[in-house]
Amino acid sequence: MGPDVPLLNDYKQEFFLKRFPQTLLGGPRFKLGYCAPPYIYVNQIILFLTPWLWGGVGTLLYQLGVMKDSCAAALSGGLMFVTALALQMTNLYAKQKTVTVERMQIQSTLTDEDEFEFSSCVGSETVKFIIPGKKYIINTVFHSLLAGVLCGLGTWYLLPNRITLLYNNIGGTVVIFVFGWVTICIGEYSLIINTATETATFQALDTYEITALMRPFYIFVFIAVDLAHRLLVMFLISAGTAIASYFIPSPLGVILFMTGFGFILSLNLSEIGFAFKHTMISHLASSKAKNAHRGLSIQFGWREFIFYVTVLAFALTEAGLLHQFAGSSSSSQGRPQAIASYILILLLVIMWILREIQRVYLFGVFRNPFYPKDVRTVAVFMEKQRRLMKVGVVRRILLTLVSPFAMIAFLSLDHSLQNLHSVSVSIGFTRMFRMVWQNTENALLDMVVVSAAQMLVFNPDLWWNRSLDTGIKLLLVGLLRDRLLQFLSKLHFAIAILLTSWTEKKQRRRSSAALIALNVAFFPVLLALVAVSALLSSPLLPLFTLPVFLVGFPRPLRSWPGPAGGTACVCSDTVYYRQLVPGLAAALQSALAAGGLGLSLPGSHYLCRFQDRLMWILVLEKGFTYCGVNIKGLELQETSCHAAEAHRVDEIFEMAFEHQEHTRILSPNPHFGHILTPCTVVPVRLYSDARNVLSGIIDSHENLKHLKDDFVKVLVWMLVQYCYKKSKTWESPGSANRNKQESFPENQHSGAVKGSRALREEDSFSVDTVEDWTDDSDIFDFEPSSRTRDRKDPGQLGLTPKVHLSIPGSIETQSQDFLQEMSPEDKLNRAMMLGLPAVDKGKQPEVLSRVEFSCSYSELLSIPEEWRTAPVPSSKVSEMRQRFPEEWYHFVLSQLDFFHLKEKPSSLLTDLMKDKALKELYIHGVLSCCFGLFGLDNAVPAPRHVFRAYTGGIPWSAGLDWLTGKPELFQLALKAFRYTFKLMLDKASLGPVENFKELVNYLEGYESDWYIGLVSDLEWQQAVLQEKPYLFSLGHDPSMGIYTGRVLTLQELLVQVGKLNAEAVRGQWANLSWELLYATNDDEERYSIQAHPALLRNLTVQAADPPLGYPVYSSQLLQLPLF
Repeated sequence: MGPDVPLLNDYKQEFFLKRFPQTLLGGPRFKLGYCAPPYIYVNQIILFLTPWLWGGVGTLLYQLGVMKDSCAAALSGGLMFVTALALQMTNLYAKQKTVTVERMQIQSTLTDEDEFEFSSCVGSETVKFIIPGKKYIINTVFHSLLAGVLCGLGTWYLLPNRITLLYNNIGGTVVIFVFGWVTICIGEYSLIINTATETATFQALDTYEITALMRPFYIFVFIAVDLAHRLLVMFLISAGTAIASYFIPSPLGVILFMTGFGFILSLNLSEIGFAFKHTMISHLASSKAKNAHRGLSIQFGWREFIFYVTVLAFALTEAGLLHQFAGSSSSSQGRPQAIASYILILLLVIMWILREIQRVYLFGVFRNPFYPKDVRTVAVFMEKQRRLMKVGVVRRILLTLVSPFAMIAFLSLDHSLQNLHSVSVSIGFTRMFRMVWQNTENALLDMVVVSAAQMLVFNPDLWWNRSLDTGIKLLLVGLLRDRLLQFLSKLHFAIAILLTSWTEKKQRRRSSAALIALNVAFFPVLLALVAVSALLSSPLLPLFTLPVFLVGFPRPLRSWPGPAGGTACVCSDTVYYRQLVPGLAAALQSALAAGGLGLSLPGSHYLCRFQDRLMWILVLEKGFTYCGVNIKGLELQETSCHAAEAHRVDEIFEMAFEHQEHTRILSPNPHFGHILTPCTVVPVRLYSDARNVLSGIIDSHENLKHLKDDFVKVLVWMLVQYCYKKSKTWESPGSANRNKQESFPENQHSGAVKGSRALREEDSFSVDTVEDWTDDSDIFDFEPSSRTRDRKDPGQLGLTPKVHLSIPGSIETQSQDFLQEMSPEDKLNRAMMLGLPAVDKGKQPEVLSRVEFSCSYSELLSIPEEWRTAPVPSSKVSEMRQRFPEEWYHFVLSQLDFFHLKEKPSSLLTDLMKDKALKELYIHGVLSCCFGLFGLDNAVPAPRHVFRAYTGGIPWSAGLDWLTGKPELFQLALKAFRYTFKLMLDKASLGPVENFKELVNYLEGYESDWYIGLVSDLEWQQAVLQEKPYLFSLGHDPSMGIYTGRVLTLQELLVQVGKLNAEAVRGQWANLSWELLYATNDDEERYSIQAHPALLRNLTVQAADPPLGYPVYSSQLLQLPLF
């Protein structure tokens, strides 16, 4: 990386330098990228300063005493309104003047690159370039009127006398006056002249020209606050007090109302609503609707309903009784609440301790002595984790049941609720009665802080005790706590960027030293930026992820619009995340309930790691006994940047969980300060991925020598199993016989088998057919010679016909009459088929003889007829008879039970084994598959041929062409070959097969527990989703010339979980949004996407929602019940 990686490439730098001044000044285009006359720039400057001119007129008249402030503001506003309207009319006139030769103009960000030709200072081209105009007439009037109002209010607000009275400083008055009018000029220019090209996200959707109103809106808000804040506050206080007093006149009613609704609003109402809807449908809808909803997962049932109703009843009872008790015991006012305060303090300490000992590091700094050491297997971890699981159950009970009731007691006993309640009481206590259930841990901390302050501050006249009730105190403490935690996280992020810009050599740029010096010199300014960012709850935006910090635009904690899981860059790796997410969600449910993931709040980010898989978890919402999360999966094919950061993640997790045997008690975290802090490990049922190099196995001559023999055995087993499963659809041998009779031609007879056997003694690939062609023959004749024509048709003899070889490229027919009717030119065209591949259509359709079995039940195991038509020489049939494993064939038949047959003879299996006709069928079927995959050559296959046969990419041959014409048989043969290859690997690693029983066990195991194929197969993905226990694939690395085997094993394994600095993620996502949508910096090699092991920059960019990021999987909102 280093200093050579550009922040922006040359084209983007020029583009950015043109766009940034437009954004800064509200729309003037002072850098066009081409040569333009000077009056273009002069006209824009005059129009930019016009609001200041008219405001100066009103200001001067007011300062001279000619007009009052309101009249001066009205005059300036009126002049601005007339000017704005005149400018818009000028644009309309310029458009009408050239309407006959001009297309309709549509505002687009692409027009930034267009070049214009200008003829004069006020020509139509100049006017249309500087003032594009409005789309609608109503906007022309409305925006002009708004411009006048804005100029008038700005004149009134920036009158020098008013500013001097406020600040009593001439220098401050001048600065505010100048910059204030610059701000108003920016707003006016974007409103009536030309709107700046902002972030390109919603440009195409701005149908009603809303973007032009944004800058004026901010100015209006700023001015309106000074005008109406007193009236607004008085109105809210009066109206709120009146409404609360009228509708809920009783303090007891207020307590019960706040307690009940606080509890109800903290529940998972969407899940409850879905469960209610499902219940109504299941009771009222038809059976079809019931079946449609039967597969839905309902997490809210009668048990949860009874639990929530019981908790609500106890909460209401407790709040009402304690409130009445506090009102009646006036003598001991404050003492019951003090007792509740001590209970809350004790609960906070206990729950904090129970939560911290669930994690591997205390505070993220010191190693937890109670956490299991050196956990690498699930069994060892669960054994060591048993005591911590009990602690987690205790903590969950305290958090779910004890703490909320203790906090309700503290709130109900407060004396602020005894008197007539005000708006502040309603706001503060309503919020706290909801936080008690929705955010119990933070609510407990807030109450402990307020209680401690009340016990330590004894002076009743102090502002804290005199002016604020308990509800407002809790509100202020909660706001301070939230902003303080954000400030610390943002400061950690800023310091990490600052330090790593020098300590990480690959991050060190030529400007790094200067930027570090500036940050150190202006460190108070940096702290102020971080504080403002925390106060606004906005992301801290590091420009290009350099130590140049800005306050980002306020945005939701999730950072992206749209529903969770709506988009993802789906690829072949997505299936692995789809398989593991349900198990990971269940494991996270237990970890969150026990406290193993620390304090999880909406906006918290977690990173999970297992082998090459990275899961990014974002907490979206949290309430009473539930948590909603979104789980994303990052790409598995690691780039160099991805690999560098993933290696750092592995290093952090290994130091935390796997290398603990030699560490001291309370030893420090070696990676303290990294944005990733290890939390815990969770057991998840997923696939482990093992990849091995097959050198020495696939290229072993001994192994390859036995491959063909094993293939014959596996294929026999496969064919028998196929026919046996197919026979279960037949009720009896008679029905099978009838089915076969319907499929046989009528001209077949019982002597066909003997005739076909006699024919096998002659090689059907003999040269006799070639000798039929003579020098005098016409190669385009459809029958080569009289010798061929005089032969009897084999079909008339009931025998299998010979295979005749035709001249390549020619086409033969069976009709002599048809030949005589064709002209010589037609014969030539028909024979040559110019432009098309040679196709041999000279074969007669083969007529199969009917097979007569000695056992009537053999028909159940008969292979299909078309599988016996392979053009194989008879010599190869004899050779296959000798190679055919008859003992293995008998053993396979002996394993059949035929339970599906109602009536069967006791000697059924023996009769099947003695049936020679059935054996002949299997010899032909096996030979056909061997011919298709290996050809007629008996040589030992090469590793390359084995790989091609495994993948189904064998070079074309006559046998393969015949085999692929029988898709079902081809798939059986391919499956048998893959089983054979896996058998070869198992024999090489586990030893030879001892007997037939062991071989059958191997094959049955492959059939039931394995998927043996290719990663690119659709069936591979289906097997992963169906959670097949094992998957095997064969691969080849052409660059290294090696063959590899990949085995996926489904088992329960430990997944490491760590918590990320949420502000670091938000800040990098804010920079990503700015860089891609504003600067359009989409260079794949840009600086801000390069590897940064300390910030995990590349992984963070991947985890962003598309189109800015590219996770390969993103789940929907997953609701995790926590109790």
